Amino acid sequence: MESNKLYIETYGCQMNFADTEIVLGILKNHGYSLAENPDEADVILLNTCSIRDNAEQRIYGRLGNLKVLKNHNPDLVLGILGCMAERLRDDLILEKKVVDLVVGPDEYRRLPELIDVAFNGGKGIGVKLSRTETYDDIVPHREDGLQAWISVMRGCDKFCTFCVVPFTRGRERSRQLASIVDEVKQLSDRGFKEVTLLGQNVNSYKDEENDFADLLSACAEVDRSMRIRFTTSHPQDLSDKLLYTISEYSNICNYIHLPVQSGSDRILELMNRTYTIDHYLKLIEKAKKIIPGVSFSTDIISGFPTETYEDHIMTLDLMTQVRYDGAYMFKYSPREGTKAFKMNDDVPDDVKTKRLQEIIDLQSKISYEINQQLIGKEEIVLVEGPSKKSELFLSGRTDSNKVAIFPSATNIKPGDYVKVKIKRATQATLFGDFVCQVDPFNLSALKTA
Repeated sequence: MESNKLYIETYGCQMNFADTEIVLGILKNHGYSLAENPDEADVILLNTCSIRDNAEQRIYGRLGNLKVLKNHNPDLVLGILGCMAERLRDDLILEKKVVDLVVGPDEYRRLPELIDVAFNGGKGIGVKLSRTETYDDIVPHREDGLQAWISVMRGCDKFCTFCVVPFTRGRERSRQLASIVDEVKQLSDRGFKEVTLLGQNVNSYKDEENDFADLLSACAEVDRSMRIRFTTSHPQDLSDKLLYTISEYSNICNYIHLPVQSGSDRILELMNRTYTIDHYLKLIEKAKKIIPGVSFSTDIISGFPTETYEDHIMTLDLMTQVRYDGAYMFKYSPREGTKAFKMNDDVPDDVKTKRLQEIIDLQSKISYEINQQLIGKEEIVLVEGPSKKSELFLSGRTDSNKVAIFPSATNIKPGDYVKVKIKRATQATLFGDFVCQVDPFNLSALKTA
């Protein structure tokens, strides 16, 4: 009997991409094969994001496109996975009647059963949240490559007033340290060269006596030629121990994503962010002292309810003070079910847009200035492959997660570490010349270059 063919599209954050690999691991173990495109599939799944309204609108638009396939093939099973499934199950199944299947982030083990329900004419619904599910025993399906993302914990207990994550992904629970380390070992054996540890708030990771710093060092010990990254951190829980751990290991990248959201203490309190700007700036200062050359990125929301022009200026001032290497910047989007949804969304959209553009323009300027300071310096780059624009050039990333482009050479292949001398830079990309290859087991240069 020929296996059912599965096609998955993934939207949103790295956590969703990691979840897709878990889903693929589960379904391939139940005999499913992968379809190259939706036209060939018996089952089409969209792994979705609910973090902002425009993310959900994209999914509704995509469902409209896929409905054409379903009209031609009534036996096709069309399903929604992830945060949007949890949040909008009634709308998706009962009102729109577009999908046969909605499965939330904690019910992926039931997918084979729920797909069977849909194949037999029913509606497959699994949206319960769990306080224990971590998929610790599931081997994710990953294609061969250089980079991998590992979910080390699920859910969040912070309840920021703008965020749906605690309602769509549930409360915090951590995987066992030993199983994560085993996964890193397997990836190392397959030739992966970079692993990113994922969690809504990785700083809250806890496995008995082990905290996130212990997990980070255990992963770094597996293969000293493998880069270790992590995201996302919450400023309230960024410990000195974690900073010293980053400093100690040459293969833990000197790069911290530390969302601030706003430069105004008043807005931070309304957001329930549980820290002040003074606390945040002291963290940044401490990190710079403990980790020489550390770089930061952040998240910023423009136009949160009651945000004034003065609050907005405070955000711009903070950006100028910290000088982030990069930022994810968004307009505030009310999410049903959150505390902020009950607040009056009183900042007009044109004002949000104007403020957001000022934030984007300032960050572009800062990123450009930071990159200009690298001209003439040598950076260690993990080679990822040919440049998107030309086979004559190679592309890779620095320790601080910057894209670097340099001329190709016959002796350099993906997965190699090379030293590149930077000769010019834009706000997003470094361009340079190959200097030499770097011993992957002696990455101390990563901390000193």
